[in-house]
Amino acid sequence: MAEPVRPGHEAAWQAAVDRLAHLVRLESPSGDVARLGALRDVLAGRLAELGAAVDLVPGEAGDHVRAAFPAAGPGREHILVVGHYDTVWEAGWLAGHPFTVRGPVATGPGAADMKGAIVALELAFERLRSSGRALAQPVQVVLVADEEVSSPHGRDAVMAAAAGAAAVVGLEPPHPDGGLKTGRRGVARVRLECRGREAHAGLAVARGVSAIDELLDQLAALRDTLPPAADLGWNIGRVSGGTRANVVAGRASAEIGLRFAAPQTERAALAAVRGLTPVRPGAEVTAQVLASRPPWPAAPVNRLAQHVIALAAGLGEQLGARPAGGAGDTNFTGAAGLPTVDGLGPLGRGAHSPAESVRVDSILRRADLLAALFSTPLPPLT
Repeated sequence: MAEPVRPGHEAAWQAAVDRLAHLVRLESPSGDVARLGALRDVLAGRLAELGAAVDLVPGEAGDHVRAAFPAAGPGREHILVVGHYDTVWEAGWLAGHPFTVRGPVATGPGAADMKGAIVALELAFERLRSSGRALAQPVQVVLVADEEVSSPHGRDAVMAAAAGAAAVVGLEPPHPDGGLKTGRRGVARVRLECRGREAHAGLAVARGVSAIDELLDQLAALRDTLPPAADLGWNIGRVSGGTRANVVAGRASAEIGLRFAAPQTERAALAAVRGLTPVRPGAEVTAQVLASRPPWPAAPVNRLAQHVIALAAGLGEQLGARPAGGAGDTNFTGAAGLPTVDGLGPLGRGAHSPAESVRVDSILRRADLLAALFSTPLPPLT
């Protein structure tokens, strides 16, 4: 059943919807530097209006936005907020999947992952400012431009901002029940490329070496040589090659996603990929790791998650916490041993699917929770 807007919250509800609509309609596919730049400027401008010192960290696929909000007292360690503003959706997707609001649910590309979370973050700082509440410790925000392709350059921006941080919180969507995320599997994005020799497919087929045939055999071989570890997952995400049906393919490639929970599984999986050798004479096979994130193992006790759960309880919301199967930029900080919790984004569903949606009421609740986190002194976390 749709939850009604609470009396007195109509203006906040509409403000959240309006801001989300604006951000969703600014399409921001990973790698589209021009479109990312347009959204970057909107986000940087708003964070500056809210009181942050904002700078742009250059990246090959788009600049990363870094914002620093000072606290009243000097010398305190900061909370780092990690998010991203790129999406998986190519330019033009919005035309067939427009931003809509039905009851408490808003749909549109990137609404859940993670423009709704960015709206919640902005609202948190707005609420602190309007209520006169001060930050209990400095807050830094990093919004990277290449998270959806495993942050090959955003990783450096995140870890630079993590230096000296007391805690790291991620704005990725929570578990379906709203629970926080206290660990993540690692991920690697690998490009497997095969080269052969082109020839006429009818008149001189014997002179050719098919790169596509080689790639198919290599993928079949990889299936057999990957370690049989329970924590390993893999997916062939993209395959391309060849030029015409009457030409023996001279080149073919596949992009493979690997997921793993343990460092030893990561090492074994990458060794299997790198150990592939040509099946047929004249073929060449190379493997390149395009981007990777280390596994973030769940600790027996996550005091930062406990702190956030207690703050949520004070706001009337009961949250849990557990590890997640997906990867994100908190992999970097969690793997580095920094107190980290993710899943502070609002409730949604269908991320990376045409059914992507987010709950507007959850955006408002997450804004309240983030405001409480920023204005409450952190307890000892280690």
